[in-house]
Amino acid sequence: MNLTEPLVRLPVRFCADTLAAEMAALPPAAWVPHPTDYQGNDAALLITPGGRIEQGFIGPMAPTDALARSPYIRQVMAGLGCTWGRSRLMRLAPDAKVPRHIDINYYWRTHWRLHIPVVTNPAVAFTCGGETVHMAAGECWTFDSFQYHEVHNGGSETRVHLVLDTVGGGLLHELLGKAQAGDAGEPHFVAPDGRDDHAPFYERVNAPAVMTPWEMRCHVRDLLGHCPPAPALPAVADRLDRLIDGWAAAWAAFGDGLDHLPAYMALALEARDEVAALGADTIRLDNGVLLSACLREIVFRMAVTSPREADARRPHAIPGRRRADAR
Repeated sequence: MNLTEPLVRLPVRFCADTLAAEMAALPPAAWVPHPTDYQGNDAALLITPGGRIEQGFIGPMAPTDALARSPYIRQVMAGLGCTWGRSRLMRLAPDAKVPRHIDINYYWRTHWRLHIPVVTNPAVAFTCGGETVHMAAGECWTFDSFQYHEVHNGGSETRVHLVLDTVGGGLLHELLGKAQAGDAGEPHFVAPDGRDDHAPFYERVNAPAVMTPWEMRCHVRDLLGHCPPAPALPAVADRLDRLIDGWAAAWAAFGDGLDHLPAYMALALEARDEVAALGADTIRLDNGVLLSACLREIVFRMAVTSPREADARRPHAIPGRRRADAR
C-alpha cells in the first residue's frame, strides 16, 4: 500500500505512561549514541541482528535485553502482529535535531517505520514532505521516508519515541487503509494487560543472498515511476530492462546458488557501468534524489553479495524464538 499523505496517524493508541515507566527502568548502559553521531541523539536498542548491541540492518533479528525487560512494548508489537526488524527507543535532547534527509537505502525501501511517542512536549515538530505535525504521546504514526524529513525538539524536555521497523503483516494494512480512507473513527486504545509472555515475530530474512529477478523488477519499476521525463531516461530504462532479462535467465539456470555468484556479479557490474555511461546521474527522481544513487543503494549494492556475506544473510535458527500470541 502506498501512502497518500507524507505523514499518517494510525487509528490505534497506546499507554504512554506504561511505555515511559519501562523506558525509565532501563539501565543507563542500554543507551548508545546515534550511528551517525547526530548531537543529542541516542537510542536504547530493542531488536537487532542476533540481539547484539549493534546498529546493523542485515541478518536474523532477535530481541535485546532491553526488550526482554519491557513487557508492554512486547505486547504492543505482538498485538499489531507485524514481523519486526530493527527497532529502538530513540531519544532526542532539548534543542536537538534529526537533520533533513531522505532514506534511500535498501532496508528503508522495504520497511515501514512506526513512531509511537513515549515522552514528548508541544515544541517537538516532525516534518515530512513539507508537512509538519506534533505527534502526541501514545499515538502511532508512519511516514513516507522516501521524501525529505526532519525532526526538531524545540522544547526544554527530552523527547523519546518508540520506533518500530517492519515489512508489514498483521494489522498494519488494515490500519493504514482506515487511516487513509478518513473513516477510522476514534483510535483503539491498547491497555497494558500485565502479562510477560508476549512474543512478537522477528525477521529472519531481510536481505537477499542473490536478489530474485521479480524483486529486482519491482525496485526498478518503482524508481522509474518516480522519474519525470529526462533525455537519458529511455536509454537507461532499456538498459535496466536488459539487466532484468539477463538476471531472470541466470536465475532460471542457477537460482541463488552461491557457486554462481561471479556470474551474477558480472551482470550487475556491467549494467551499473553502462547505466552510468548512459547518464543515470543526470536523472533526478521527483523527490530530488539522483536515480544513480538510488540504483546503487537499492539494486546494485544488494543484487548479489560476496560468498561470506551471502552465507551470513541466510536465515539461521535463533535459540528461544517463539511465535507471537494469536491476535
